[in-house]
Amino acid sequence: MSKILHRSIYAKLPIAVGGRGIELFDADGKAYIDASGGAAVSCIGHGHPDVLAALHAQLDKLAYAHTGFFTTEVAERLADRLVADSPDGIDYVYFVSGGSEAIEAALKMARQYFVERGESRRRHVIARRQSYHGNTLGALAVGGNEWRRAKFKPLLIETHHIAPCYAYRDRSDAESELEYGDRVAYELEAKILELGPHGVIAFVAETVVGATAGAVPPVKGYFRKVREICDRYGVLLILDEVMCGMGRTGTLHAFEQEGIVPDIMSVAKGLGGGYQPIGAVLFGRHIYNAFSSGSGFFQHGHTYMGHPMAAAAALAVQNVIREERLLDNVMRMGELLNRRLRERFDSHNHVGDVRGRGLFRAIEIVAERSNKAPFDPAQKLNAVVKREALARGLMVYPMGGTIDGARGDHVLLAPPFTVNAGQVDTIVERLGDALDAALSKSGSPINVDLLQ
Repeated sequence: MSKILHRSIYAKLPIAVGGRGIELFDADGKAYIDASGGAAVSCIGHGHPDVLAALHAQLDKLAYAHTGFFTTEVAERLADRLVADSPDGIDYVYFVSGGSEAIEAALKMARQYFVERGESRRRHVIARRQSYHGNTLGALAVGGNEWRRAKFKPLLIETHHIAPCYAYRDRSDAESELEYGDRVAYELEAKILELGPHGVIAFVAETVVGATAGAVPPVKGYFRKVREICDRYGVLLILDEVMCGMGRTGTLHAFEQEGIVPDIMSVAKGLGGGYQPIGAVLFGRHIYNAFSSGSGFFQHGHTYMGHPMAAAAALAVQNVIREERLLDNVMRMGELLNRRLRERFDSHNHVGDVRGRGLFRAIEIVAERSNKAPFDPAQKLNAVVKREALARGLMVYPMGGTIDGARGDHVLLAPPFTVNAGQVDTIVERLGDALDAALSKSGSPINVDLLQ
């Protein structure tokens, strides 16, 4: 019996013993194509020699120094690199150890920004339904994933949720994409006016929605309208790119494709590529200036923020992405992955939508394609797909509750940026076989581990 409290107590997990490129290997010698990057983490694959060398070199110099006493050369270099590679309007970096920490820091940063400016009445945060921003209590409160929130609602701070930008489900046949985007964006304005324009701190959104709804991109113009509304009422725009950022959609930041810049943004997974735990909050000069001309400090902190080993790993990962021109490959292989998914599933009776950007793609599974009806949640179809994919040596990221937290199933794909054309073909082939096998067993009793 394991002494670890695993995600699912009764799951029988294989033991991972190695990784190379886009594959992981278990103790029995079986190979698995990591077509989800774990949870969209392993952006340059496993065992990259440049990252391993950077970690060894940093360990020989310095493993840890508390940021209350020191900064380090490697953390400063990483911060310089992140700012230099970002569009104008991103000027400073705050390091943390992961995505949930990044969102917590962003929320506190946004609140303190207004306190420093003498606007302490601002206390409301607005986010979207069917979103996910992390599992710590503040991040969970902002998130709109009802399944994750339900057990902990009495502990969550008050937040307000509006409609997501989810065209496949919510755009009417009578609306153009532009009209639909305007309609859901104006829900933000209505909520700001309802709460009082001088009482709202921030609007929080995933630029491309990740695990909860499955690689849902915004319609064209949506975020431009959101940016205009935030500016009109002095509300900060916080974008969560923990899953969709750091090159996953083909540009370093997903918001670059929207023609906007947020006030604050969170990144994590693809920042360090899984080689070390690291996340960051990136933000504008106006946020920094409010602190520097006010109290002079950010009232927040973690023991391992700016950890030298984590910074070394992240800097090496970002160097690999640049030197090997991997964002070009994300665009090329992303288009190929989209094409192969459509060839396999566009006429599939039980796939309603193929969506995403770059190497961030998903299929939404439906019981009836014509009316988009979902399968009965009791069938746990997404979990059966996971089991069947693993049996075929494929790691994917399936989730349930796609529509409203209870109904709907999707499968998310986020392979490493190093994936090649032959591997893309294999991923789609194995996924198709796994889905068909799962559908053939969809009425049978099951007891499988849900990916959480």
